[in-house]
Amino acid sequence: MTETQAEGENAIPEYDLVIRSGTVADGTGAPLRETDVAVSDGRIVAVGEVAGSGRDEMDARGLLITPGFIDLHTHYDAQLCWSEVMDPSSGHGVTTVVTGNCGVGFAPCSAENRDYLIRLMEGVEDIPEAVMAEGLPWNWESFGDYLDSIERRPHDIDFAVLLPHAPLRVAAMGRRAVDLEPATAQDRAKMRSLAREAMLAGGAGFSSSRSMYHQSSRGESIASLKAGDDELREIAMGLADAGRGVLQAITIDGRYHVEEYEALHRISDQTKRPVSYTLLELPSNQGLWREVLAAVDRDVAKGIDIRLQVFNRPVGVVLGLEASFNPFIANPFYVAELAPLPLSKRVKAMREPEVRARLIADAGNLQHPMSKSVTNYENMYALGEYAEYEPSPETSVAALARARGVPPLAVALDILLENEGRGKLLVTASNFVHGNLDTTLEMMQHDRSVVALGDGGAHYGLVCDASYPTYMLTHWARDRWRGERLDLATAVRMLTKDPAQLQRLHDRGRLAPGMKADINVIDFDRLKLRSPDIVHDLPNGGKRLAQQAEGYVATFVSGQAIRRNGESTAARPGQLVRNAGI
Repeated sequence: MTETQAEGENAIPEYDLVIRSGTVADGTGAPLRETDVAVSDGRIVAVGEVAGSGRDEMDARGLLITPGFIDLHTHYDAQLCWSEVMDPSSGHGVTTVVTGNCGVGFAPCSAENRDYLIRLMEGVEDIPEAVMAEGLPWNWESFGDYLDSIERRPHDIDFAVLLPHAPLRVAAMGRRAVDLEPATAQDRAKMRSLAREAMLAGGAGFSSSRSMYHQSSRGESIASLKAGDDELREIAMGLADAGRGVLQAITIDGRYHVEEYEALHRISDQTKRPVSYTLLELPSNQGLWREVLAAVDRDVAKGIDIRLQVFNRPVGVVLGLEASFNPFIANPFYVAELAPLPLSKRVKAMREPEVRARLIADAGNLQHPMSKSVTNYENMYALGEYAEYEPSPETSVAALARARGVPPLAVALDILLENEGRGKLLVTASNFVHGNLDTTLEMMQHDRSVVALGDGGAHYGLVCDASYPTYMLTHWARDRWRGERLDLATAVRMLTKDPAQLQRLHDRGRLAPGMKADINVIDFDRLKLRSPDIVHDLPNGGKRLAQQAEGYVATFVSGQAIRRNGESTAARPGQLVRNAGI
């Protein structure tokens, strides 16, 4: 061995991590290129040919390298209190989430208001009360105290938190807020002060909902349902006082007309705070999304900072024998005699000819708010082993039933009994009005749109929409056959740079020197999205839908591998992001 060779082999590594020869999609939408990425002290220090060695070297030939994905719309407010792993998001390449959306959350909150906020979260976001009662430590009252509490617990990914309208209103008004009384000038001033305080403590913005569909598990309306524009404006002024924070809203008053959205534009203009809200293609008003886009174009031209959050697949509900809902929830026989049985015994019973015939003969007449949705056979589809979210209309349960000459409920039952009772059905609603995702693509491609709405940490028994980043890559950038696709660089940009810009996350979303080393290494050719399945891993034995992906080789947060080959590691580098929204 020569002296030069010995010196080379004994040299101290120049970098903490070098990912070599991967196909880089840097998040900007620029063409893909094969190159290296070097990381030191949690930051990217080089993107290009790297001569020096790394303490950790990774051969990424044939693999895709992207920035970590960012989901702006989640509900991990509770899960952050009891879990170190933000599953399902982190299993789908997400390295930063924003929680506290839709105006629901747990801070600020005094002891006498805890039960209402739990009931509200249970009703709006399908998180069981027993799970929250067991998992929430309630070692806070102010919003800042809540941030301190969740910051103390280790986590795998980063998280930013919005100040939710409902707990803010209850903190300022007490029972009068729950009773939907109008806020007085004094109430509005108190909310403004609390909003300013929350932003200075590290809040990422403010979220609101005036949706009539947002109700507690007891049927109580969300406390912000009848909040006036003057109240929203005063709260937004609290953000302006702090000089930070993004306004977020889900459909304003539930009536679904363009004036709902224009009200937010005016508030944003008056307070000079950026605004972001959900945009869907609605069955009840199919042309509304075009009216909203026209209003956005008009008002952005005036200098108002508006962003739209668009989901990249149908909004709907997953049905299953272990899920929250299935087509038999209004059947007295099923509810009384079959539902209480363990899954294996229930499946065995439902396969008996007499029981099967009884179930198929009558969907039931029990009063249930979801009874119409769960028997919407024209918009009901089998999910299969690998999830398909743009199915052909001829594969609907109704179409299959017509082709076979049997009742739709018989087809649905057969699908649910597959895989020992773990078969799943998808009932589509918004974003699939015409039986395809063409409108969704048009909404996504608008220059003020950001792909989001994973809802991670919520709707535990209804959906697993937090898998949408994987679907973005597999469906939109590779597998779609019913229409136009996106090029891969654009799809990655929509998951990284675009949401980072919306939330003012200036240190992430791109692979570039100086940026945070949140990185995915993906076997793009092998990437697949499995259908959701029920797991029992919540506090107090609670269950949730989880959805696995195949093909994620590694996910890094601040340069530390939090996942390798689909499995969580022991690394917990996740941090509370206190400087979002500036």
